[in-house]
Amino acid sequence: MTTPAPAPLDEATIARAVQMSRAEAAAGRMPESDQLLASVAQYAPNHPAVLNELGVRMLDRGAPQQALAMFERAAKADPRHPSLWANLASSLKAMGRQTEALDALDKALELEPRHLSALLQKGAIYEARGEQRAAARIYQNMLACIPPGGEVPPAIKDAVARARQLVDKDLAELTATLEGPLTELRERHGGRRQRRVDLCLETLMGKRQPFFSQPTWMYMPELPAIEFFERSDFPWLDAFEAETAAIRKELLQVLVADRDGLQPYIDFPAHMPLDQFRELNRSRRWSAYFLWNQSAQVPAHLARCPVAARLLETAPRCRIDGRAPTAFFSILDANTRIPAHVGVTNTRCTVHLPLVIPPDCGFRVGATTREWVPGQAWVFDDTINHEAWNLSDTPRAILIFDIWNPLLTAAERDMIQTATEIYAQYYSLPAEQNL
Repeated sequence: MTTPAPAPLDEATIARAVQMSRAEAAAGRMPESDQLLASVAQYAPNHPAVLNELGVRMLDRGAPQQALAMFERAAKADPRHPSLWANLASSLKAMGRQTEALDALDKALELEPRHLSALLQKGAIYEARGEQRAAARIYQNMLACIPPGGEVPPAIKDAVARARQLVDKDLAELTATLEGPLTELRERHGGRRQRRVDLCLETLMGKRQPFFSQPTWMYMPELPAIEFFERSDFPWLDAFEAETAAIRKELLQVLVADRDGLQPYIDFPAHMPLDQFRELNRSRRWSAYFLWNQSAQVPAHLARCPVAARLLETAPRCRIDGRAPTAFFSILDANTRIPAHVGVTNTRCTVHLPLVIPPDCGFRVGATTREWVPGQAWVFDDTINHEAWNLSDTPRAILIFDIWNPLLTAAERDMIQTATEIYAQYYSLPAEQNL
């Protein structure tokens, strides 16, 4: 009497059985895991997920030839699945068949160019061949596929760490190779620092992440995305820095005599999307004492701060009805972080004059992180992703105001001013919708 063939299982049942087998293996119950896998294999002997799991099990037990047979059948059954080709490459590599393993990895990467396991394996093969630079390039591509702060799967965590070490070593050797010729060229061109070239090479070699201007409203094309401008380009800031002590004194008097004048810097209405500012919305943990607010003077506040008021009149500030200039003392409470965000338009830049700076404060614009130093001003493009923090036990205070982007021509400034004012009037936008 012929025994009838087992009834086929549906996809969901097969997936559950394979997952249960993996869970038993992860818990150290290998006999139970093997029994579950053998059972589902009896009913679905040609299913790619089952064949793949059998292959992984055999590879783990030092039987690459049997694993190869399983992976070949799995890849034939589902040739569009990159992990099957990557696992097939693992069995070929374990058997010393590197050329065939590379072919299988290329098939995996054709299907998924960011497949971490395939990139790791490909780099490891080139590394084993002694082709360190080729391996480093592949590992660089692999590391670029891991998002900042992203979790690396535990199964490949050690391999990723090893790859990172090789990349760091390779980049150090490349830096040393570049140093002599570039130093000679710098001297030939006057010995000055070539800032843009330096940043370019740091980005090329993975030492910094590129950031771009991403304003929430108006984007001016063809303006370079400069994180921090060169301080020497703003000689008029010398006067602000020289009066730091006087401006700080005015601020401290304000904090004693007019604390009611401080208001939450983030003050969105309930219907606005709060996103990353939910915790700081309408909170005095980040307060502002406005001297100017979106083109409107605050006369009482300016009267309390005559030195700051006088100096602000000397700066190349935007003059846009209902929108600019803005100038204020920014007070960031202890143990408070301003989340990463971007400003509204790259036609303007932001100035910081640090006044009260406790330890453990910092500021990041794009890939550049700096610490404030009292009396040392800087100018940055706030449409590049930036954030700030005060991890000390006392408040931090700086003077902040906006100016025209110095790379705009006089004609461009006039036209942006007019266009912005007409836009706001056309849509009847209130001043609180900060453009």
